[in-house]
Amino acid sequence: MLNSIRDFFDRHIGATTAPNERHTIELATAALLIEVARVDEGATADERTAVLRAVREKFELPHEEAERLIALAEEEMKQASDYFQFTSLINRHFTQEQKQRVIELMWRVAYSDASLSAHENHLMRKVADLLHITHGDYIAAKMRAQAADD
Repeated sequence: MLNSIRDFFDRHIGATTAPNERHTIELATAALLIEVARVDEGATADERTAVLRAVREKFELPHEEAERLIALAEEEMKQASDYFQFTSLINRHFTQEQKQRVIELMWRVAYSDASLSAHENHLMRKVADLLHITHGDYIAAKMRAQAADD
């Protein structure tokens, strides 16, 4: 599995100053977005579209590369035992503002199907805590996501 992730990034994303770190962070972020979509009995078409839009927006990827990243993130999430492996990477490499942006994108996915489940709400709070997002910043991200979907 790790070889397919590495191959994908080597072929499609291109070189950066620290490619392995960047690729791992992109995968971790995409995995959290995927989890929001699938936590409430599976992802709807609207949620999958919101995940794709969020990945493309966050990492400035072409459509096909974003779809590939999402597919890899889905596989990674299926094998994960918890969220810490993803949030710890984000904590090490993202600023507080970037982490707040991840939470906002996750909220956009949660709201994309016009219903917010208890599972989504719980996941959002748990991930925000793991990312050390203050309650005020958590609520602000939630409100920005709601306003963006109106």
